[in-house]
Amino acid sequence: MSAAEGRGLPLRAFIPNAVTVLALCAGLTAIRYAFNQDWEKAMIAIVVAGVLDGLDGNIARMLKANSKFGAELDSLCDNIGFGTAPALILFQFSLDSAPKFGWTVALALAVSCALRLARFNARIDADVQPHKSAGFNTGVPAPVGAGLAFAPVYLWLITGNDLFRDWQLVMPWTLFIAVLMISAIPTFSWTSIRIRRSWRIVGLAGVALLAAALINEPWITLLLVSFAYLASVPFSLLSYGRVKRRRAAEAAPSPAG
Repeated sequence: MSAAEGRGLPLRAFIPNAVTVLALCAGLTAIRYAFNQDWEKAMIAIVVAGVLDGLDGNIARMLKANSKFGAELDSLCDNIGFGTAPALILFQFSLDSAPKFGWTVALALAVSCALRLARFNARIDADVQPHKSAGFNTGVPAPVGAGLAFAPVYLWLITGNDLFRDWQLVMPWTLFIAVLMISAIPTFSWTSIRIRRSWRIVGLAGVALLAAALINEPWITLLLVSFAYLASVPFSLLSYGRVKRRRAAEAAPSPAG
């Protein structure tokens, strides 16, 4: 046993992994609520999983506790919390009423999430990552995909209209989100967003308003955020196209003087 192993695991390295495990527990708890047809609690559990998933990486960087184990654990928990859990919830919510292919579509969502995460892990140490180096994601991130997939659930919780539980609406929507997750389209990454110093107060006020909206009208807020994200996809394509053209122009040999 090495000297480092003899000293044990420092607490700062344990904390982000514990947060990741809590996110996993929240995702699994959402499945339990879905089996009980308690859709509000299922959605709340998924939101909690998403918040914890966003925190664990930041905590690891803040504590300088990044590790290969933590990265693998995070991917495994993301696959369960944002792939398997949404697939089972949507199957219970609507897809099990489809005469054919309901389970197949649920599987498509879960498998697409797993493939997206596998692609991310496979490229994490790659020297050339055009999307990441330009500040973009490749496809829709797993937590965002889960949030988008639940749009019919948000609509049902808002209106109580059983139209939004109709498998004929939920099935194509679920397939659409599955395709977005495994697609190669560039999407905006929040880590690349830079706020001007003069806009700091406005940004903080916006965060406070968003938090208040989530507390008072969570389903309407999540629905609006989902549609806003989808609306940003064409702009991300245009923005990445400009980056590619600029890089191509910079790489082109200058004409002989």
